[in-house]
Amino acid sequence: MTRAREHFDGADFPIDSFDVDFREQLAALVRRRRDVRRFRPDPVPEAILEEALRLAHLAPSVGFSQPWRFLLVEDEAKRAAAMASFRRANAAALEQTAPEDRALYARLKLEGLREAPVQMAVFCDEETHTGRGLGARTMPETRAYSTVCAIHTLWLALRAHGVGLGWVSILEPEEIARICAVPEGWRFVAWLCIGWPQEARAETPELERLGWERRLPLEKLCRRI
Repeated sequence: MTRAREHFDGADFPIDSFDVDFREQLAALVRRRRDVRRFRPDPVPEAILEEALRLAHLAPSVGFSQPWRFLLVEDEAKRAAAMASFRRANAAALEQTAPEDRALYARLKLEGLREAPVQMAVFCDEETHTGRGLGARTMPETRAYSTVCAIHTLWLALRAHGVGLGWVSILEPEEIARICAVPEGWRFVAWLCIGWPQEARAETPELERLGWERRLPLEKLCRRI
């Protein structure tokens, strides 16, 4: 991106807009959203969780298909089975990690499955008739993308209340589907750990602070063609 930044107050545009203070708070919310792994045991009020889920349900979806399926996992046996799946998948991932990175990988905390008071398995219903296939016939994966949009909306909505969310992806998708006993056409997307974070969240991601990776310059990822 090479063009100079410009300031817009919305006054010249015949559409709804938000003021500068709101936009600055929105930017702060996005910057301070972190992938939380360490949680306090304190419960999350049901009112906060319901409000965040209702906002997540407003996310965009291909053909208005609304394919997200949120399962609140409260059964301890199911949680223990998910933890066992993580251990197996994480051990396999460690073996596949480049030798020079294994020591650092082994030190990373990559889940909050033991501590998070709220845990949620999120699936995409790939056989939903809602939306009547609009927009998904040529790219059926857009249903999963829509589910991710809902997860990100949930993430920001919880963060606005100070509640943390951690996305666990080092799992065995087929095993998680079995644990949750979901229909055949549901695709596993994410296991979410939700709760109050143990520590204040810095704007710099933990993986960047620990030296696993750095944020790439936007100019390397966005160009005009």
